[in-house]
Amino acid sequence: MRVGLTGGIASGKSTVARMLVDLGAVLIDGDALAREVVQRGTPGLAAVIEEFGEGLLTPDGDLDRPALGQLVFNDDDARKRLEAIVHPLVFERYAALEAAAPEGGLVVHDIPLLAETGRAGDFDAVLVVDVPRELQVERMLCDRGMSADDAASRINAQATREQRLAIATHVIDNSGSLGALRERVEQVHAELLTAA
Repeated sequence: MRVGLTGGIASGKSTVARMLVDLGAVLIDGDALAREVVQRGTPGLAAVIEEFGEGLLTPDGDLDRPALGQLVFNDDDARKRLEAIVHPLVFERYAALEAAAPEGGLVVHDIPLLAETGRAGDFDAVLVVDVPRELQVERMLCDRGMSADDAASRINAQATREQRLAIATHVIDNSGSLGALRERVEQVHAELLTAA
């Protein structure tokens, strides 16, 4: 069964992904693939530098992710140009990894921007990890050391909470305790296996 997993920044999506792996799911991580396709020496990095300039390279020749983040999270046009480069490369890797996964289980695609890409219909189920915006901001300030302006710009660059909830077949609330989250993930996992 192909499952899309998404959630806004600082929603706890990565925690949910780890729990699903613990329960036996195969995880294909969109964030990891997005980093992989722009590593040093890749055609993806070359395309990003061609589009945005060599100022986005570290002295070692890697992508300066914080500098790129500053650029694209404050400029919708720049973000769309970056997505036009990275998204097709990531989707290529998704397809290759999915083809290699064993049959009969859950293949969970961790896709931060699932609502934005309009690909929810590609999956048998869509899990949305949901928290209120205030909790996202609090986590970004406390856990990630971001400024309030950076937190707001990153949240505003993503789909709204309502847009994510609109594509959900299963909502996983992560505004409570870790134990409550684990219980909900186990429940959803069991439902998905039954449906598969």
